[in-house]
Amino acid sequence: MKIVAAKKILRANDQLAEENRARFKENGAFAVNIVGSPGCGKTTFLESLFRSLDGRVAPAVIEGDIASSIDAERIEKQGVPVVQINTDGACHLDATMVTAAMDGLELDKIELLVIENVGNLVCTAGFDLGENLRIVILSVSEGDDKIAKYPAIFQRSHALVITKTDFLAQSNFNVERVVGDMRRLAPEAEIFQVSALHDQGMDTVADWLVEKCKANGG
Repeated sequence: MKIVAAKKILRANDQLAEENRARFKENGAFAVNIVGSPGCGKTTFLESLFRSLDGRVAPAVIEGDIASSIDAERIEKQGVPVVQINTDGACHLDATMVTAAMDGLELDKIELLVIENVGNLVCTAGFDLGENLRIVILSVSEGDDKIAKYPAIFQRSHALVITKTDFLAQSNFNVERVVGDMRRLAPEAEIFQVSALHDQGMDTVADWLVEKCKANGG
């Protein structure tokens, strides 16, 4: 019987992720990995983000889903270059998939490359894609206990976006609890509160990402 240790697989992924990171840097692309549960509003967040960016940086998207191209079609309608990855059952993207997807983009013309990961709060935590930044989306409709239940993905993120804040008045979602939990796990992380559907709070996120891109040389 041959046994392959998970650590060996992760080491191979991490090596390729570093190669991806070097390729992004060489081409002046700032890569952001967007993670969150299915239905938390990742694609709606991106649609609003691109409106708020208003052409200040040149974006592109790598879209990850188990099946279909529904979200990629939504991004394409925004006039943003997009490549779809269908994982055929895998619950996360990995560095190999991102490497392959990059071949479908003109990387040297991209300043902000957004990788929308498969909807999952568990598997996505363990795989570096070569990104410069990881943003985790948490919607009000999911409840305020998710950081306590799934700490790894939040601890390994550089920013938390609390979205669907237009539902706060109709929920028992405790923003202070969420902020406190995030501060304990990732003290340096940025925290944003937005209603992406209504473009509320998105200018602050867009300004922050523009600064990151410019600092990256974009």
